[in-house]
Amino acid sequence: MNTIFLQLLADRHGSPAGLLLATCAGQPDEPAQALLLLAAKFPCHYRTGLAERLALPLHRAGWHPLPATRIWRADVPPGKSLPGHVLWIEGDWALAPPERPVGNGAASRALAMQLVQRVSAEADTHEIEELLRHDATLSYHLLRLVNSLGMGNGRKVTSFSQAILLLGRQQLRRWLNLMLFAARGGDERSAMLLARVSVRARLMELLARATGLDRLNQELAFMTGMFSLLGVLFGAPLADVLAPLAIADAVQGALLHRQGELGALLALVEAAERGDFDPVAAALDRAQLPAARFNDMVVEANEWMLVVAGDAAGHGHG
Repeated sequence: MNTIFLQLLADRHGSPAGLLLATCAGQPDEPAQALLLLAAKFPCHYRTGLAERLALPLHRAGWHPLPATRIWRADVPPGKSLPGHVLWIEGDWALAPPERPVGNGAASRALAMQLVQRVSAEADTHEIEELLRHDATLSYHLLRLVNSLGMGNGRKVTSFSQAILLLGRQQLRRWLNLMLFAARGGDERSAMLLARVSVRARLMELLARATGLDRLNQELAFMTGMFSLLGVLFGAPLADVLAPLAIADAVQGALLHRQGELGALLALVEAAERGDFDPVAAALDRAQLPAARFNDMVVEANEWMLVVAGDAAGHGHG
């Protein structure tokens, strides 16, 4: 079976707006049911010229052929100078160096980073609570998250300390990591960065589980995927951004040198993002993971991303 990946497309405003199917070369296969059902949740596309055996069931399931004339590749933020015929933007423009954040956006992101540092260092709850009191947006979204998950068992959670206790340190750390990437005024890359890092982190977690790593290492895999784009987010060398964080040696080695099992998983995901499927196939073969299972994980990671991105788009983060 062919290996697939789903590339995120932006609309003309730079917001996540569609998924584009990328497959390895070779004999096409019937698409999996999970892939077909994805079109009911988000606009899904395949390039014109895709083999009919693959294109026909996709089209019947609501996927749309995407002519080359409708898509624009950009490696820097495209601004407002797009040709009129372009509907979608692909490429790595969201990974370009950021403009210097100003105002509330810079303050919120800096505070979120301080919170990540405190949680990583196992700071006392009252220290974390004190920082939360300095940002109404972060505070609001923390309480909203805990209440929406029903962790209060029918009663509303109204204090930071109660929210932190109910959520737990692991989930608090994960939520704060996402908040670093959530939309901030003045950074047009934010929505796409949040979506991309969400797919990367979730896919790494799923791969860690599939390759037999324990729960702790599955969480470290998620963290590795999430932290891998912090240098891009802040426009600074990743080693400098990681320096204040108390992170596991395995995560640091994976991020900076692609070392160990986590480093191998990160390299696999990065190769899939580039559409470089030969290394992906080799890595899956070494891990004894069939392509079909990897494809299912790609779909699941994108479904998780849609939840994260949809919440950010629907409620904003400052």
